[in-house]
This record gives sequence, structure tokens and C-alpha cells, in this order.
Amino acid sequence: MAPPQAYRAPVLADVAKAAGVSVPTVSRVLNDSKYVAPELAERVHDAVRELGYRPNSAARSMRSGRRTLVSVLASATANYGYARTLQGVEVAAREAGMSVSITVVESAEQEHVTRAVDLALAQPTAGALVLEFDRAGINAGRALPEGLPVVVAGGGSRRTGGRPAALIDERAAGRQATEYLLRLGHRTVHHIAGPTEGKHSGRTEGWRAALQAADAPVPQVMNAEWDAAAGYRWGERLAARDDVTAVFCGNDELAIGLMRALSDRGRRVPEDVSVVGFDDQPLVALWRPSLTTVDQDFEDLGARAFGLLQRLIGGESDVPASVATPQLVVRESTAPPPA
Repeated sequence: MAPPQAYRAPVLADVAKAAGVSVPTVSRVLNDSKYVAPELAERVHDAVRELGYRPNSAARSMRSGRRTLVSVLASATANYGYARTLQGVEVAAREAGMSVSITVVESAEQEHVTRAVDLALAQPTAGALVLEFDRAGINAGRALPEGLPVVVAGGGSRRTGGRPAALIDERAAGRQATEYLLRLGHRTVHHIAGPTEGKHSGRTEGWRAALQAADAPVPQVMNAEWDAAAGYRWGERLAARDDVTAVFCGNDELAIGLMRALSDRGRRVPEDVSVVGFDDQPLVALWRPSLTTVDQDFEDLGARAFGLLQRLIGGESDVPASVATPQLVVRESTAPPPA
């Protein structure tokens, strides 16, 4: 059995041959640039449909001088926050008549950063968006050339440097969640944080600031990976401690793992231990007990980042940062401490 032939996309010459016209005639029909006799135009359109011809958008953008491609650089695409931010970018770009390419930055190592930037800029891009959720994204943003329109998206209330940023104020949200637990009467709040990723965590900073402002004890931070199994492992340790009555988790998956471990060891949520997450993933409202968490609107973050980039591409030179503060969503996993 012969191996299948590699697919070859039809080109203008194929359309011209099928329609029995010249290549310039096909180009004039598709670009609607000059008058072509209706009978010839119909033959060209019939050939296009028959062959499945699709115009080369990169070549057309080079001819017209208008680029419609936005390059996004990110170190992950499957994680909840990354995926929803990318979705926000893609929807906003589509509505603006632009397309999106995604380049994964494998790590913060210079070799991987350089490779990702080279791949992204090998295309006729109008500008770039960088997801600065981790060190890999930060390094990629720094490696992009100064003359290219670039917007960064990430957590924080402000960003140093000259590039516009779309931000989520994680510090304010972390403080809000911790203050809520303290108001319920908890003496202090323990904290399971995600990996440091080579940068400061606004969630952890907000947690610490709330405890210090209330003159409450500041427990040692418990660092973990961003998954439920890591939360479960910390839950196994915390279940044996009577001094732990409230835990603020760096994301919802850590919180779900923590709650399962507490339940498996006879500790009730929220009667014995209150738990707060971060992100408001879709299924946590259906968990039992439903999870009190911080609602981060990542799709809005992506849309805001694209809006800033549009302004840069349009020629604006002074584009201010766009900052949104997430809101605490109170559900069943939090309560006053046991008497």
C-alpha cells in the first residue's frame, strides 16, 4: 500500500489553471481591485470553491501593509487562569477582525525564552501580548524588542517599566479574603500558597498585610504546586492540628484537595475549619460544601489586555494600565471558629 501523499494547499496558479484564466486575473477577482468580466469572475469563484483555495493572510498583510495577527506568549495553556485569559484575548481579537497565534515559553531559561520569541516574531505580527503569571512570562516580555507594540497581563495593582499592563489586583483580594475570616472570629488564618514562580505573590502579600494590620499571628507560609493533590497533602498535616481553624488557599484546586483531606480525617468544613480558595472555577460552587473563594475574571483580563494592545497598534503612545480588583464570593465553606 502506497503511503499517503502530503497535503498541498492550492495556490493562485492552481485556481488560474482550473478557471482557464491568468494568475493576475485571479488576483484582481479575489482582491476586487479592477474590473473583470462577470463570466470570468464567476469561473474564478467556481474554481476557488472546487479547489478549496484559501488566501494567504500573511502574504496579503505584507501587500496591504496592515497586519492582523496578534502573538501571545505564555508558559502554559492548560492551567485555568491561562486558558481563560487566552479565551478572552481570542474572543476580543475575533470581534476586532484579527487572529491570534499562541507561542508556549517552555521555561524561564534563556534558551527557551529566545526560541519562543523568535517563533512569535517570525510571523507578520501586529503586536504581542505576554501572560506574566510566572518567571517564564516575565523573561519573555523583557526579550521582546522595544519597537514592537507589547502589552503584559498578570496580577498586581501596578507594574514597573514602560509597557502598558492589564492587571488583576491579587493583593487587595488576598487581603479582603483574610479580613473576612478574621471578622468571623478566627484568631489567625493559615495560608497554602502556590509556587513562588520567581516573583512576589500578591495573594500572599495581601494575606500577610491583613494579619499584620489586625495584630494577628502570622503563620509560616505553606508552599505547594497548583494542584489538588498538593492541597490534600497539606490537609493531611493540618487535620491533626487543633490550632488551625481557617485556611486561605492560593487557588481553588488547593482548597478542594485540602477539604477532601480534612473530611477523610474526620474534620468538618466549616464547623471545624473554614476554607477559602482563589479563582472561582466553575465547579467549586457545586462542591459540598460549596467553596468560598475569590472571583478572578480572567476572560475580562484577556479582553482588557487586547483592548490596550489595539490602542498601541492604532498609534497611541500613552496607554495607561487597566486594573481590576477581584471580589470575594461567600459560600458554605466558611463560618465562625468552633467555640
